[in-house]
Amino acid sequence: MAKIKITQIKSIIDRSERQKRTMQALGLRRINHSVEVEANPAIIGMVRKINHLVAVESI
Repeated sequence: MAKIKITQIKSIIDRSERQKRTMQALGLRRINHSVEVEANPAIIGMVRKINHLVAVESI
């Protein structure tokens, strides 16, 4: 499968607990922190839930 790079671009302060836990599950810790993950259906679904907080790039 393809890999994607996910970068946190906005703060999680004042976000719902569900969004905070999704960010934590993806491994994002702070603004401008990036992770590279396999693009499987579970990851794609998680990114869609927090797409307003992250930037996504194909690798």
